[in-house]
Amino acid sequence: MDSLVIVDAANVVGSVPDGWWRDRRGAAERLRDALPRYVDEGLPGLVTPPLEMVLVVEGAARGVASVEGVRVESADGSGDDRIVTLVAEEGGDRDCLVITADRELRGRVEALGARVTGPRAVWGAGRGGRRA
Repeated sequence: MDSLVIVDAANVVGSVPDGWWRDRRGAAERLRDALPRYVDEGLPGLVTPPLEMVLVVEGAARGVASVEGVRVESADGSGDDRIVTLVAEEGGDRDCLVITADRELRGRVEALGARVTGPRAVWGAGRGGRRA
């Protein structure tokens, strides 16, 4: 069964001070476009393919479209609440990894059996702190 990887877009985008606040939607789209490679490659030391990648967006980033390999979920309200719901409804018996640095969210999803890692899992240590 595929692993489920859920990315907290607001938290991951906000982890690198690159001017994302001037264009929140564009920043979420750049993150989305960086994620398909991990569907094929996995996240070293964390999860191997096959995996399902879900990017949760909120606020000004709502409406960002899905792309091949990355399903985008627009939260009606809190992105954190949508992530918790996804873990509860879709995590089930499969490996579930949430990418966020939000401590409160970490506790909520770990209580449901998910694992958590920080934004560096997708941004890495490349140019400007970003792997992609």
